[in-house]
Order: sequence, then C-alpha cells, then structure tokens
Amino acid sequence: MTHYDIALIGSGSANSFPGPELADRSIVQIDRGVGPDGAFGGTCLNVGCIPTKMLVRTADAAIAPAEAARLGVRARLEGVDWPAIRDRIFADRIDPISRGGLAYRAEHEDNANLTLLRGTARFTGPGAMEVELADGTLEQITADTFVLGAGSRPAIPGIDGLAEAAPLTSDTIMRVDELPASLAILGSGVIAVELAHVLSALGVDVTVIARSALLLRREDADIAAAATARLAERCRVVTGFTTAAVRRTADGVRITGTRDGREETIEAQEILVATGRRPNSDLLDAAAGGIGLEDDGRVRVDPYQRVLDPAGRVIEGHWAFGDLSSPHQLKHVANHEQRIVRHNVLHPSDLRRSDTMPVPRGIFGAPQIAAVGLTEAEAREHASREGREIRVARQDYAGIAYGWALEDTTSFAKLIADAETAELLGCHIIGPEATVLIQPLVQAMSLGQSARDIARTQYWIHPALPELVENALLQLTD
Repeated sequence: MTHYDIALIGSGSANSFPGPELADRSIVQIDRGVGPDGAFGGTCLNVGCIPTKMLVRTADAAIAPAEAARLGVRARLEGVDWPAIRDRIFADRIDPISRGGLAYRAEHEDNANLTLLRGTARFTGPGAMEVELADGTLEQITADTFVLGAGSRPAIPGIDGLAEAAPLTSDTIMRVDELPASLAILGSGVIAVELAHVLSALGVDVTVIARSALLLRREDADIAAAATARLAERCRVVTGFTTAAVRRTADGVRITGTRDGREETIEAQEILVATGRRPNSDLLDAAAGGIGLEDDGRVRVDPYQRVLDPAGRVIEGHWAFGDLSSPHQLKHVANHEQRIVRHNVLHPSDLRRSDTMPVPRGIFGAPQIAAVGLTEAEAREHASREGREIRVARQDYAGIAYGWALEDTTSFAKLIADAETAELLGCHIIGPEATVLIQPLVQAMSLGQSARDIARTQYWIHPALPELVENALLQLTD
C-alpha cells in the first residue's frame, strides 16, 4: 500500500493539473488511456474534438467543388485518399503529441514528484484505490486528495444483437484502414451529425437513423429542423425509427425496427453507434468510495467541483470535473472546471465556483451550428414562470451583404432576449462560421451586456459576416 498526497485520475484536462505549485506534494497520476490502443492524453486529443475537426476541415474541402457551382465555378472532386488523410491526422500529428505527453509525464525532471501508473483505478473504500496495470498486476494506493478527471466513453445501447455486431464508434471509425461503401449511423446528436458530414463528404453512402423526429433535438427547434433538412440533402435521414435488432450478415449489417407503426429494415456495410457517451464512474467503482451519482451515472459535485456523497454531503478532499461529472461533455468546460479544481486544491480558504458563466457549444457539421443559453421554448417557459415577456429576432444570412456573396439562402441567426431589459437569454446560429460568430454574444452574456449595449456601442465591419449578429441584435432594441 503506497500513500500519496494527491491521486489524479485521467490524462485529458487532468493532465494540466500537475505543475510547479504542487512540486512539494507527491502525486500519482493514473490513466487507463482512451480508444482501442489506450492512448495517453484524453478523449479530445485522441478520439474526439481535434481529430474530428481535422476531418471536418477535410470534408469541407471535399464538398467545396459542388458548392462552387452556385457561384458559377465549374470544379470537380477527383478523389479522396483516405489512408493519406488518416495518416496525416494521426501518424503525423495526433500520435506524436500523445506519445510525447506520455514520455514527458513518465520521464521529465519536471515530474520528479509524480508517479505515473498506466491502468484502471477503482475505489476499494473511502480514500483507497486499487489500480489494475496493463500487465494485470494490482497496486493498492491511498491518498489525502483525489482529483477525478476520468472522462467518458462511447455508450452502446442494449439493442438486441448490437454488441455482437461489433459496431464502430467514434473511438474506432477514424482509424479504419478502408472506409466502408455504406454506413448506418445510429444516433441523432452531435457526434452523429458531424461524422455524417465527414463520411458522406468522403464518399460513403450514409444513412442516419434517429429515434426522434428531428436531429439535434436538444437544440432550438428551428435550428434542429434546419439542420435535419440540410443533412438530408446529402444523406439518407431516417427519423422516428425505433431500432429493435441488429444482425451481422455476410454482406454487412441488417437493422430492423419500426417507423410509423410499420416494420422496416435498413442495410449497410457497417454500422456506427453515435448515441452518446457514458461517464466512467462505473470503472472507478465510485459507489465503493462513498461517492454519489446522478441518474445518468455522473459523479455528483457541488458548484466548487467538490464530490458529494449519496446524501448530497461534501466528501472532503475529493474533486471531480469534465465528462465524469459535467452534463455538458465539452472540452472547454472540462478545462475550466480543472482550473477551478486546481485553484481550490491550492487555496482551500478561497474557493471559486465553476458555474458563473454561460456555456456555449458548437457543432461542426455542414453547416456549422453554435448556441449559448436558452432555446426559445425554454425561454418562454422561464418567462412564464417569472411573469416576463421575451422577444425573438431572426436574421437570415441572405439579408446581409456577405450573405449575398455566399449565395446562402438557408442559414440564419436567432436571438432571444427579455422584452423589457434586452438581456440576452439565448443565441443560436446555423451557417458558415457559426462557431466564430457566436463568440461576441457569449462575451455579452458573460459580462452582463444587453442587446442594446453590444449592438450600439461598437462599429460592425461592413460588409462582413458579423453584420448577421448586429442586425439580429438591432431587432431586439427597437
């Protein structure tokens, strides 16, 4: 049994926790890795945000010739070299960063106070863990402080035959040797939409299978409807489908289910499960450590990221952040929460909260989607409870000068504000550069600026895309 001052679980955002301020404390960092090869560095680097966005950029280039036609430019895509794309992303970029991060933690003198264990940690009781190393040996540890950044992994629904069909997931699809000719994507959320864009652009015949009536059902209803319609222009989108069974066949996979009360069958060479991610609290055996869990398996935390027991009481010396405890499953949220935990561990008499800012999100499909704050339905419900009124502004890309240059007739921004104060309650954009255009609205909401404040106290460059935001804001200030 080895005792440490701090037990740190994970190597994603958790990898930023050690530093010179903690050089006088003994730290054990325990990481099981992500993906089929147990890569060091967390989900975002290895199987998430970064490689998917490198693929999205590639996909955007692949569909550019077709989109150029509306501008009078005749161009064509001559082909896609998948092995070259894959190797550029992973062999040339991602894998060296992952290996370098592992070597730094294991060998560099900066980490003289840190012991790195590659394996799976699980609680055996309050304040105690057992670590199963890659070679199968077990190590017992105790610690004064536990910092839990163990992340999440793809969730596989309990559909008859699905697990036996060996489906692809976001952990595996990006490293395949050869793209399938056809692919059924089970899911309707962010991962499903982004990978549908990527793979269809690279020549795969994609069918997206959604149980809900719209893709991205957690987004504002107008955004979800527009996103569903746009993706349906490039892929087969099957909505309202309840999957009953999946079978591996000689030619691929067969998916059976019901839609509108009738049985349907969908066939493809491969199936990709993109129905969400599950927190790794079960791998930690959080319950054995006396840790409380939310209904979806997330570790319960308070606004200071302190871990709570099943009764909602703070467990001293236990902290959690990122996908393990956050409902957002966003890298920028995990990074922020890790910084909060680090500060609070170093300054226990000056605790900071993590929930002081609105949380923006981006979806890198074609088109991009970005949002922050409430949907229109949520805002109306909130206003009804509070006895308030709201105003909703919609500005089409087609209504601004740069939108004319783009020949964009379908994209738009939608802003929601308090009718009296012009306080921004929710902002939603679907269209080119949406994830960039949302940022001044995020800043305004974070700093308490109203639609009037941000619209009328600065110049907006003409003719540029930010006029989309300006014109929407002006509708809320009349």
